[in-house]
Amino acid sequence: MTISTVIPPAAPSIDLATGRLVGATRHYEKRLKDLTGLYEDEAAFDALAVTIGDEVVYEVWEYRASERPGDLVFGSSVMKPGSVGQEFFVTRGHQHLIADRSEIYHCVRGSGVMLMEHPDGEVKALAMTPGVIAYVPPDWIHRSVNVGRDTLITIFSYAADAGQDYGIIERSGGMRVRVVQDGRGGFRLFDNPAWKPHR
Repeated sequence: MTISTVIPPAAPSIDLATGRLVGATRHYEKRLKDLTGLYEDEAAFDALAVTIGDEVVYEVWEYRASERPGDLVFGSSVMKPGSVGQEFFVTRGHQHLIADRSEIYHCVRGSGVMLMEHPDGEVKALAMTPGVIAYVPPDWIHRSVNVGRDTLITIFSYAADAGQDYGIIERSGGMRVRVVQDGRGGFRLFDNPAWKPHR
């Protein structure tokens, strides 16, 4: 092995107050206007987009040393609190392109849900509070949901060669359930009537 093929060790750090990964190799933001089509109440989304369409809903910092099988990607995700109608803010969500790759999310701040859906239609919603590590097994489609009043910060890690299929949710008319306010300060799951089974 020549020196050019050696991946050097690294030690990025996370600012737990802001969620920013210092030393990240990539950073991206999703503004509300970027999330068209994710929410059931399109009229509420359009009205909100007029006032806060340019505001960042969530952002991600990641450290990627390579895309080699066996290597890892890790980073942090930061999501603001809020809702569109009765539906809480969500990430776009995805399944890994290499579907048998798993992922973990460690919640360090806020209150959230890791919403997961297996291609056979089974749904799991894991509550995330500081200290909880949500495990996303192979094959499961997943997205983060901020169900609290504070910023939701999670640290994630997954296989470097996994990739993401963001279109799988759109092709099925959304995920099988939506996470909405329960009227008592909490959340409940609401069946998505537009959902179509995966093929």
